[in-house]
Amino acid sequence: MEIDAVVVRERGGPAAVERITLRPPGPGEVLVRVLASGVCHSDLHYQQGGLGDDYPYLLGHEGAGIVEATGPGVTAPAAGTYVALTYRAPCLTCRFCATGRLDRCVRPAAARDAAVGADGLPVTRALDLGTMATHVVVTAGQAVPVPAACPPEVACLLGCGVATGVGAVLNTAAVPPGSSVAVFGCGGVGANVVQGARLARASTIIAVDLSATKLEQAKRFGATDTVAAGDGDAVAAVRELTGGAGVDFAFDAVGSSRTLGQCVASLDYKGTAVLIGFPRAGDELALPLLPYFYAGSTLRVSLCGDIVPHPRPAPARDLPLLADWYLRGKLDLDRLVSRHIDLGGVDAAFTAMLGGEVLRSVVRC
Repeated sequence: MEIDAVVVRERGGPAAVERITLRPPGPGEVLVRVLASGVCHSDLHYQQGGLGDDYPYLLGHEGAGIVEATGPGVTAPAAGTYVALTYRAPCLTCRFCATGRLDRCVRPAAARDAAVGADGLPVTRALDLGTMATHVVVTAGQAVPVPAACPPEVACLLGCGVATGVGAVLNTAAVPPGSSVAVFGCGGVGANVVQGARLARASTIIAVDLSATKLEQAKRFGATDTVAAGDGDAVAAVRELTGGAGVDFAFDAVGSSRTLGQCVASLDYKGTAVLIGFPRAGDELALPLLPYFYAGSTLRVSLCGDIVPHPRPAPARDLPLLADWYLRGKLDLDRLVSRHIDLGGVDAAFTAMLGGEVLRSVVRC
């Protein structure tokens, strides 16, 4: 079938709406009519070449919609099911999945070569999804049923921005109650790290960002303190707020060697730093080993919050849970959505993102 989709043809090129061809769902796959797609910073990385050079790219990896058709062998989700999409669906066959460690799957399930451009050549889908389109073909495990009461503008964020931020706190770091936490970068993902820390009952939650607007928003999400990163030494400010000790946990939602280095330098004894944001290719961390050794620090990486989204062989754990928390008022996800746009507004959304004007723009597909 022919669909409208947002495609970037070359490094730094425009995110333009194109008419492309989508093949029907094959064995184990489903066709989803996309209702909404979030504009994540990772999509900007794809446009700028920070996540590869396999152009053209079909952007988007935060999506929600309705299953319209199923391929051979698919019994669930059935046609008509309302779903949120994820790029971290376990394959169920790798060495980790075989032992029940679905969160450590090394080859997440994905529908391959599903989209073809007008020139007849394959279009690479961002994180094997490509949700900035009217339709998408995914594996059944990537389409996770969520409550119909959760609106598409919110449900689309569950698979990346929300799961990544909240999951980094609750799953990757397993932050215990009473901990002190610093969050470097308080955009869409960082705001959800703040919410995750609040859910974990952290006693101190320090938001660090260059944007005064994002710092003010972080307080609404649960930050107890803020640090304006452009006004001096952010590490010294974090330590001052913790009586000189530093924090138990520091999260880098930016994904740069500079902010990750600041996270490590902000830690208390035996503290843990967690890298969340996608780093750019070639960026390297220079770490002074002797201070790191004596501090007993831990450095971890969180991919999509180490979620387990797959509905089989056990019930889906994370995305329905996050949706339930939203519906019960435990997660403020409405405030994440700063703007609604159409498929033709993605470039303008990138500009707003870089200017610190939005947490998330959401495409109504």
